[in-house]
Amino acid sequence: MAETGPIDLETVIRLMAIGASALLLLVVIAGRVRRELKLPLAGMILGGALYLALSSTSFLIARPIRPVVDYLSLLTPFWTWLFARRLIERDPPMRFVTGFAGFYTVCWAIAHWAGDFWRAGFYGVHIASLILIADLFRTAWTGRDDDLVERRRMIRLWLPVLVGLQAGGVLIFELLMGPSVTYPIVQIANGALIFLLILLAGITLLQTDPELLVETERGQPAAAPDLTPSELVLKDRLEAAMAAGYYRTPGLTIAGLAHHLGTPEHRLRSLINQRLGERNFATYLNRHRVDEAQRVLADRDQVDLPVLSIAMDLGYNSLPTFNRAFRSETGTTPTDFRRSAIGQK
Repeated sequence: MAETGPIDLETVIRLMAIGASALLLLVVIAGRVRRELKLPLAGMILGGALYLALSSTSFLIARPIRPVVDYLSLLTPFWTWLFARRLIERDPPMRFVTGFAGFYTVCWAIAHWAGDFWRAGFYGVHIASLILIADLFRTAWTGRDDDLVERRRMIRLWLPVLVGLQAGGVLIFELLMGPSVTYPIVQIANGALIFLLILLAGITLLQTDPELLVETERGQPAAAPDLTPSELVLKDRLEAAMAAGYYRTPGLTIAGLAHHLGTPEHRLRSLINQRLGERNFATYLNRHRVDEAQRVLADRDQVDLPVLSIAMDLGYNSLPTFNRAFRSETGTTPTDFRRSAIGQK
């Protein structure tokens, strides 16, 4: 009887989490979740539910379908990483997405059908998953101050922590102890953390926050266009600062801009996000900087001004950073833009 309690509690937690996952999966499939978020979110929810069933002795999975269930469950860290990157609008390069997906598939095949080499697949999946979790931490926490969507800034705090505690903890435990070693208390904690992740995801989904999940057009106000008198004054001061070129300030943050305008940071965040329709402060700055860069690059009198000098004058700390921002806004490089602009005149 000593072991019955923990095992029963673990089963109850896992059943609750699987049930909640099924409900969320229906919401994702039937809801108006942004197209680029729907697949990774559904994969994350389905994979987590299958992992809960696969990693417990309380659930019997038929041998013929066990490899498929295992494949879908081992992809959970991959889908979680891709969903988080796309949610915070830091979509990874497609070569990374296809590369990791292919690596997971190869490792899964090795683990199931490579005989004595199965451990290579097991450890490959775990190491790749830890790399993705580390990247999730880095991406979520760097640039968080530039994020103008308040609820998303909170998600960038708790999501990496929960994923790190649950997935990272399980992966490290299995790497150290091996795939066949389990402890009831570890299983209970694992199930509880997955259940908590599902609950928090459910809160986000069921509240149907358009800023987070529903498709919106960049630069379009998310709220009514009518500004309060204080917002009108702040907007005028913001536009005056931008017209005067304050966006050229190196290392400019939203906190620094708020201090310059003499207003609380939260008021400036609210104005730029909810009234002006911007979702990221760095993007807002880049739009002003790239607009000026285009004028300079198209100026025949400044044709010999190095692109690096233009970048530094606009507040960028390096040429690659400027090139990425310029390409993101215009679809071309500064050098190609100058060649085209000068050649057309």
